[in-house]
Order: sequence, then C-alpha cells, then structure tokens
Amino acid sequence: MDERFQQICDWLEQLPILQGRTFSEPVPASSDASFRRYFRIELSAPFSEPSSEELGYHNDRLIIMDAPPQHEDCRPFIDVAQTLQEIGLNVPKVLDQDLQQGFLLLTDLGSTTYLSELQNVDESRVDELYRQALSALVRLQSRSRQEAQRLPNYDSELLNREMDLFPDWLGEKHLTREFDKLQKAQWQEMKQYLIDSALQQPQTYVHRDYHSRNLMLAPGRNPGILDFQDAVNGALTYDAVSLLRDCYIAWPREQVEEWLRAYFLELCQYQVLDKGQWNDFQRAFDLMGIQRHLKASGIFARLWHRDGKEGYLHDIPQTLQYIVSVGSSYKEMGPLVGWIENQWLPQVEKLNREFSAVASSKAAS
Repeated sequence: MDERFQQICDWLEQLPILQGRTFSEPVPASSDASFRRYFRIELSAPFSEPSSEELGYHNDRLIIMDAPPQHEDCRPFIDVAQTLQEIGLNVPKVLDQDLQQGFLLLTDLGSTTYLSELQNVDESRVDELYRQALSALVRLQSRSRQEAQRLPNYDSELLNREMDLFPDWLGEKHLTREFDKLQKAQWQEMKQYLIDSALQQPQTYVHRDYHSRNLMLAPGRNPGILDFQDAVNGALTYDAVSLLRDCYIAWPREQVEEWLRAYFLELCQYQVLDKGQWNDFQRAFDLMGIQRHLKASGIFARLWHRDGKEGYLHDIPQTLQYIVSVGSSYKEMGPLVGWIENQWLPQVEKLNREFSAVASSKAAS
C-alpha cells in the first residue's frame, strides 16, 4: 500500500458526506496521461434521493481524484467543472476537496467510455453517440463566450510549443531523426501556416481533449465529460477534430464529413457561424487536425520515453495516418506529408512490431 493511498483512506474517513455511511475500500478506477489517479468507492446506500438516470451520475458510488500537488493543480478542474455544470453539461460534481493534499471527491459518471461502447455497437448507435457529443460541444461553444475570456489563450506560443513535440520527442527521441537546415526552414513555415489558420478562427471555449476516452456513457445523460481541466480559449474547430479524427478510433471520411456538416449547421443555428462559411470551416478543421496530431504523436512518444507508458505507442501510426491523408490535400503541407509517409511512419510501424515481439517473448518466458 503506497503512502498516498493511505492518505486518501484517512481523508475519506473524516469527510462529512461520508459520516455514518459504510463504503468500500477505494479501488483503482482509471489513470490518464498525467500524474493523476482515480479511485472508486461503493456506498452501502445512495447518497441522494433522485435516481441515477435523473441525476446523470451514479448515486451509490463516488470517485476520488488523486492529484499530487507537486505535479498537478486541482483548481482549474474545480473552476471549469462549475462553468460546464452551469451551462447544462454533464460533468462530475465536486463534493469535497483538499487542495493541500491534492484530493477531490467527485460524483461518478460511470466506467464505460465512448471508446469501449463504440467498438461494440451498431452504426445507428454510433451515430447517436456522436450526435449527442457534438450537440454537447455546440452547447459549450454557444453558451460560454464570456467564460472563455477568463481562460488561458490558446495562442501562437502554445500552438508552436505543442507542435515542437513532434520533432523533439517523436523525431529525435523515438526515431533518432533530426531536421537538416532545409527541413528546419520548411518546418517553421508549415508551423506558421497552421498557427495562422488556428488564430484566424473564431475563438471559443476549448475542452482540449474532447475524444472517446474522455466521454462517458452516463446514466440518463450522454455524454458524461471528463478531463477538462486544461481548457483554453482557442480555435472553434479544435474540439470537433479531437472527436471526429480521434487518435484512438477512426471512421470513414464520408461519415466524418456527415457529422462535421451536422455540427456546422447546428453552430449556424446558434449564430456562431454563417452557412456561407462551410468551405472555410472545413479547411480550418483539416488544418487544426494536423496541428493536433503533430502534438499528439509527440506526446505519445514522450509518454513512453519519459513516463514508461508504452500503450500509447500503438496509437502513433493512426495519428500519423491522419496527417498524411488530410495533409495531402494541402500543398503547403507537402514536405511534412513526405517525411511521414516515406520515412517516419514506416519506421514507427517497424519499431512497434519489434516492441510487440519483445513483449511477446517476455510474456512467454
């Protein structure tokens, strides 16, 4: 038993909401790509009267977020959760907190992610889940304009720093590749092109990780939304591309365009956009996706080399495939597409095969 786990147990014992209640020992609920951990406790009796379906969360169990304060700050989670609740989105409610220790007690939206559900249902259910997620996104973007102004800006510096994860971690650290002088110049030009596109879009409330692993099948109200603490004021298309060109699951281009058009028309209904902007919107969506997938591929490599989380290596090929398939339609992305298609992606796939072979050998021995 680690020291923080014992601190969590001691903290739970003195919480007013749990006084006089019998509850289970905390068990791991999930972890993410940060230092945060999540635990679940089962209650002997519901802690609120309405049914779980009416509430949008389970009323007979709770979640504990463990966010070590030397690595994580709970305050953005608390602030963003309040904003999202106020505009009618289904997010965990903060029932108690200890910022000094880095503990939050949260309502439980369930244990079934969109990702796990999407892999096991028919096309009509897939379509229903995506349309619910896109409608929730429109609600966020159309009802939080003032609140977005209080968030950190998704500015050129941050966009640039994120994209540099691609050469720094995927290129140099993972593939032992470095840009030559010409490639460095091309890289700077392509980054600036993507940054300009992002900053020219309407700026809005951006969740920043709005994808199938952070959306939950919640009782009565889909989607339950998690992992929103890094929200920023940024490009309108960012969350949509996170969802529709998800690093963890892919859909046919025609299906993605159908969902994107439905999302666009709903934004028009709320006067966020005008119907005559479709072509510009689609282009902005494409370019925003390239920026995100550059960042994500670098993060996945970093998670392995810095944090020892090897599972994300398997998500790099799909992430790079998005850049190739989308970037091929934009001549400005030509050098990037060439690097990935001809060198980087084949090398990533080769390393993944070698890694899998070593893992299988160890498992068999």
